[in-house]
Amino acid sequence: MDKLPESLLLEILSRLDNSADVARCRVASKAFNNIFPDLRSIKLLCSRKWCKNSSSMTSICFKKVFVDLISKLRVVESVCIRLQEAVDVDPADKDFAKEWLPMVSQTLKSLSLSGLPFPRLSQLNILPLISKYCHNLAELNLRSAWLSVYNLNPMPMLTSLTLSYTILQDQHLNQFNKCFPNLHVLKLEGVTGLKEPKIHLLNLQTCHWYDNNQLSLTLITPNLITLRIECLCYTAIHVEAPMLSHFHLILNTLKHAGFLLSEFPTTKTVETFILDSRSKAPGDARYSKLTLGKVFRVFPNVSSLRINSGAWSELDGWEILDGRIGLKTICAYLKLFDPSLTFSYVARGLDRCVGLSEVSLLIHRGVDGTQYKSFMFKCMARWPGLKWRWGIWGEDMEDFWITNAIDI
Repeated sequence: MDKLPESLLLEILSRLDNSADVARCRVASKAFNNIFPDLRSIKLLCSRKWCKNSSSMTSICFKKVFVDLISKLRVVESVCIRLQEAVDVDPADKDFAKEWLPMVSQTLKSLSLSGLPFPRLSQLNILPLISKYCHNLAELNLRSAWLSVYNLNPMPMLTSLTLSYTILQDQHLNQFNKCFPNLHVLKLEGVTGLKEPKIHLLNLQTCHWYDNNQLSLTLITPNLITLRIECLCYTAIHVEAPMLSHFHLILNTLKHAGFLLSEFPTTKTVETFILDSRSKAPGDARYSKLTLGKVFRVFPNVSSLRINSGAWSELDGWEILDGRIGLKTICAYLKLFDPSLTFSYVARGLDRCVGLSEVSLLIHRGVDGTQYKSFMFKCMARWPGLKWRWGIWGEDMEDFWITNAIDI
């Protein structure tokens, strides 16, 4: 090990997913110990197994190891602390944070603190400490914490913020907008404590709003390009985003979609539209409140349309695609409950898309291979002029694209 180049030793340490393993490598190898101070990131994952292996079931060992690691690094640019299960450690402990945050205040660019999900969220508001010490922080990720932005120092260097399953004391996001004026990326996932929130950020380019159980949301974002909205209830969404080009909409059922889209002004800049429903059972388009007619009235210049599996059987109104030269690509996730019915449904759309050039179809991994191939060859024979892409999808797997029918 001592004969390996220092650059390779540093690369090995930097690829370890848990800094606890880095600490063990330091003990096992003098070469690793010598090169360790050149690391620029700490990622400590805390679990019962980790504590047991460290001969302690308390937070003392965890904090000692963390402070020892961070104090020996020459430059610290990234810190991640994540709890993997119930242990006696709180990443948002202010006394703990006061011990190490000043050490990295000048160089820290990325900070991620992830506690346990509700109801065991941290009751300590760590945001003021972060704003006090981390003047050059660019990326912040906080999960399962109680937060308040009142009396918070503005953080103009912060460009990416993710808050997950937190309580945020700023009902309308007025102080929030003032404290984080230069955000480019904002993700609010399961945030409670809000009431008629308004996101008014002039530099925001990407926004992800997930399941925050709000009856209304206002977005005033002149530079927003990508918007992803996931909601379970009826939500009135007002959007002023003249640069928006990518819109991803995920609903509990498409019965809510018609109401939601009615709040949108006609947006001619959207080129990519992705539609999904969390509904797992086969639906009936007759009961849907959403048709493609409504989609294209709101987003008339969509050139790329993706329909995920839950939305497929609920969506109606393929006739609106008549003569749509602008629509170039369609991607759909299918389950093939009834292959003949699914094929006729696909035909209703593809026969009307005169400008279409590429179709991507992903079939659920539970479909028999013979049935998959039959459906695939039938589609390719019906529309030989289209460019076809085929794949397999599943609820707990990444999409797998097929290059050869034999792979099915």
